[in-house]
Amino acid sequence: MTRVLYESANGDVWRLVRDPQSGVAMVEHKPNASSGGRTSLIEIGKFLRAGANGPEHQALLQLIGTLVND
Repeated sequence: MTRVLYESANGDVWRLVRDPQSGVAMVEHKPNASSGGRTSLIEIGKFLRAGANGPEHQALLQLIGTLVND
């Protein structure tokens, strides 16, 4: 099961996924074809520490925020 977090105008896609080997939630990044298109997985904490100012980071933070009740 995956959930799209963000799709950029240039074709990059970020998804929330489970690592097939460990079952841990991860962020999957698939760059557009002109950037090589090679998919990578990154641990959520590392993804957010890597520069949480991008729209893909904000989308993940917004999703996490929906899990907390007021």
